[in-house]
Amino acid sequence: MGKSPDRTSAFLTSGAPQTIHPRVMQTALTPETESPENLSRVLWAFAWPVVALNSLQVLNTLLDRFFVGQLPSSALMAQSGAMNLMFLLFSIAASIATGASAIVSRAYGAKNRAEFREAARQSVRMAMVFGLLLAGIGILATPFVARLVLPASETAAIASMIEFLRIYALGLPAIFVIQSLAGCLRGVGDSRSPMWISGIQILAHIALNFVLIFPPRALGETGLVIPGLNLGLNGAAWGLSLSAWLSALLYLFLARRTELGLSGTLGLPRWVWVQRVFRIAIPSAVMSVLRVFSLTAFTIILAGVPSGGPAIAAMGVAFAIESIMFMPAFGLSMAASALVGQSLGMKKPERAERIAWMAGHHGALVVLAVVAPIYFGAHQIAGVMIEEKPRPKVETVHQMQAAEAESEAKKETQKQAVELLRWLCLTEVGFSYAMILIGAMQGAGDTRNPLWITVVSLWLLRVPLAWGLAYPLALGATGAWISMSVSQLIQGILAMIVFRRGAWKSQVV
Repeated sequence: MGKSPDRTSAFLTSGAPQTIHPRVMQTALTPETESPENLSRVLWAFAWPVVALNSLQVLNTLLDRFFVGQLPSSALMAQSGAMNLMFLLFSIAASIATGASAIVSRAYGAKNRAEFREAARQSVRMAMVFGLLLAGIGILATPFVARLVLPASETAAIASMIEFLRIYALGLPAIFVIQSLAGCLRGVGDSRSPMWISGIQILAHIALNFVLIFPPRALGETGLVIPGLNLGLNGAAWGLSLSAWLSALLYLFLARRTELGLSGTLGLPRWVWVQRVFRIAIPSAVMSVLRVFSLTAFTIILAGVPSGGPAIAAMGVAFAIESIMFMPAFGLSMAASALVGQSLGMKKPERAERIAWMAGHHGALVVLAVVAPIYFGAHQIAGVMIEEKPRPKVETVHQMQAAEAESEAKKETQKQAVELLRWLCLTEVGFSYAMILIGAMQGAGDTRNPLWITVVSLWLLRVPLAWGLAYPLALGATGAWISMSVSQLIQGILAMIVFRRGAWKSQVV
């Protein structure tokens, strides 16, 4: 399935998989019986379950940012800075899952039960080994990453980011297993199970956040007290890790009772299987890593501008809100990816092209409908996400100064989030076309052109333009926001040009 070319990882780092209902999949795979075929119905039948499920993930992301937004501004800054490493680690997990899913689905289609069961077993072993390995590397690398992406003066945020990432790393083996088994289950046509498990994981994450982040508090006038451990940002990290482990255990239990017949998951993977999965996973991983590193470079640029700390904090908030805008396009991207591949398998490239453009145009229309209220209501939305704590009734001079500094930091973060959101709104349609058409090309087996689009739009345009506008032209964070907006528009234009050229139609898979 196609992945969005930039920021969808902002709401995927909890490890919840994206799924398609089996009845919808069966409908999409059924040979055409109508003349003319209603491609719009086929497209949305495939897309709406993805949109519906991931709408819950968007709610989860927004609530996560809202909860952290009640904490000191350093916590929000730390969580936003942590996104870089979280995206990178999640992208590697997703890439391994892509390779496993491709092998399992091919063997399942060939009715080779021994092959797809062995592929599932070996992929889970790979997930456990690489999850543990990267958890160890992540724990060791967090101090370097925190000092790299956050301003040196923000010592509280740096310390919080290090602790947050180390706790998050403890959940990495579970996240790798989740992605691997979700891909394998989709490969054997079971998408209902991942859908239910991901829903349980998200609800558990929300509940854990509510209990772990805050102290005990009274529930209105009822006299009831809501329990709380008051762990702050560390509570948010524990919520991610614990909910991921719950989901992974459910997957391992369930997979034994499915077509996968999963057993013997403990042990090292066989090298021949590692090679098979990596042949498929590495190209996808390269593009994901380039996206993540471009975000890291962008964050480093922000760290050096005036009000760099609040700008970094604002980026995480704005991305969470932006996910509302691109969620429909994300669902249409996955639908276009699958339907384009099916159409080429039917030897109908014209059908594939019509479906992809239809998905792009529908995505643009939906994005336009969502953009306007977010653009004009950006200040109010950001204000809800970044809430100031009430000041204490009795204040010492030190408390007054700390409260004023915190208030100013929150106001600056809100201001920067509003500005970034409005710049993104101006070119979100371009991002929508990029997401959908790149997904369509990947569905056809063309991964080289999406890779070059990523290189040009992010590395040759966004990062240099952000530096030029922020520093030589002295626009600060505003220059960085402009570069992000312009580059996602160019990304969409490049995707349209490359897709129209049609090289994807001749890909051999």
